[in-house]
Amino acid sequence: MKKKIVLRSVLGFPLGLAMGYLITIMISLIWAGGYYSPCVPELIVAMGSEINAVLLQALLCGILGTGFGAASVIWEMDDWSLVKQTGIYFLIVSVIMLPLAYIMYWMEHSLKGFFCYFGIFFIIFVVIWIVQYIIAKHNVKKMNETLYKKQDNKNE
Repeated sequence: MKKKIVLRSVLGFPLGLAMGYLITIMISLIWAGGYYSPCVPELIVAMGSEINAVLLQALLCGILGTGFGAASVIWEMDDWSLVKQTGIYFLIVSVIMLPLAYIMYWMEHSLKGFFCYFGIFFIIFVVIWIVQYIIAKHNVKKMNETLYKKQDNKNE
């Protein structure tokens, strides 16, 4: 299990970096009026320059990927209930995501901003969880059907 955590952490860093970069491209396409906006202006001001802000954001996106990657092993804990897996995974990714989002100015630096960001994070988490659950349920159904067919063929 420790080996999986380390491997997923190592793989998670470049994936987090890539996802952060893709998100800045999507945000720029939607809101930047034809320009590339690598990070929010507040982060640039706080860091003193755009390059410092981009470097910090890249590092923190990599750390996000590392955390999400390491936490993904929770879904393989067969002796845990789905509720326990979901709760612990959500707690871990929230503890990782929320402070980093605050540092990168992805949320307004106020109580209202925190709760708005947390609400959006929670909704996205729930939607992704439901989609993953439906996919997993469908895959289990297909596997069971295949097993039943093989069993029927043996009985004939």
